[in-house]
Amino acid sequence: MTALQIRPAVQADLPAIAALLADDVLGAQRERPGDASLYDTAWRQISAQPGNDIWVAVLPEGVVGCLQLIVIPGLARQGALRAQIEGVRVASTHRGQEIGERLFAHAIGTARAAGCRLVQLTTDKRRTDAHRFYARLGFEATHEGMKLELD
Repeated sequence: MTALQIRPAVQADLPAIAALLADDVLGAQRERPGDASLYDTAWRQISAQPGNDIWVAVLPEGVVGCLQLIVIPGLARQGALRAQIEGVRVASTHRGQEIGERLFAHAIGTARAAGCRLVQLTTDKRRTDAHRFYARLGFEATHEGMKLELD
């Protein structure tokens, strides 16, 4: 898939990214891709924060994948930087074509170049295909993640 490009997202990519986030059973329940104002506000906040980037995978037909990579300074692990990966999606029409692998290779390389000593992510327990994908990339389920929804 030589035509695939991984590049930083631009604001004009937001409709495609929002559609990707809604392109599965779980995302369809929690995303509202038709309400651009929700995503515009988040875009401005992300863009204003150093070390917080959205990356997109692009083919000639458009954006087919995305993820968010956040570099987090911390005191744990002797003051190590860590990278958090969020909002990973590949278009349902393009899964199984190594787009996710290329996105992750780019994200991990970017994290390493930033000096991160750890890359972490959370994934919904119902996303069993995603679990297999992450394990294949070398991620290990070493921790139990917990979330508290705030209204």
